[in-house]
Amino acid sequence: MESDEVIAQLRGWFNGRLPDGWFTGPVEIVLDREEIAVVGRLSEPSTESEVEKAAQIDGLIRRFREETRERRIEVAREAEHRFRRKVAWGVVCGDETVMFTTLSVPVMTRLRQSERQVLDTLVAAGVARSRSDALAWCVRLVGKNTDTWLSELRDALQHVDRVRAAGPDVGGGKMD
Repeated sequence: MESDEVIAQLRGWFNGRLPDGWFTGPVEIVLDREEIAVVGRLSEPSTESEVEKAAQIDGLIRRFREETRERRIEVAREAEHRFRRKVAWGVVCGDETVMFTTLSVPVMTRLRQSERQVLDTLVAAGVARSRSDALAWCVRLVGKNTDTWLSELRDALQHVDRVRAAGPDVGGGKMD
C-alpha cells in the first residue's frame, strides 16, 4: 500500500503538469506497484433528457480522449521515466467513469482442487473462456460486492503505513 505522502506527491506533480482546463478539479491518483492511474473529472452536461445526457457524456469523453491523446502520451512518458511506473488515463463525466489505458498484469497463484473446480465450472458454463478469465471475473465480482469492506481495509493499511513511518528507525544499525 502506498503512503498518503506518495499519492499527494503524484497528485501535485500531475496537477502541476497537466494543461489548465482539462479537468474541473484536481486529478484522482490510484496507485499500485506497476501503475499510476490518473483520473480527472470532465464538466457534466446540463440537459434534462436522460437519453440526451447519456449521449452527450459519451461524446464529451470521446472528444476529450481524441483531442488530448498526444499530450497525454507526452506527460505519461515523462511520468513513467520519473516515477518508474506505467501511467493509465481515465475520466469521470456524470455517473460514467471510463479508463482509456490500463495495464493487464499477469498474476500467478496456487489453487487447490476445489478452487480449480470453481474456475472450471465458470468455463464450462460459458461465463469465462479460460481459468485465467474465470479468476479475473471472480476478482471483479468480489471487488464490486465488497467495495465498502475493501475501502475500509485500504484505509487501515494506510494508517499502518503512517504509524510505521512515525515510529523509530529499526533498520539494523549498530548501537554505541
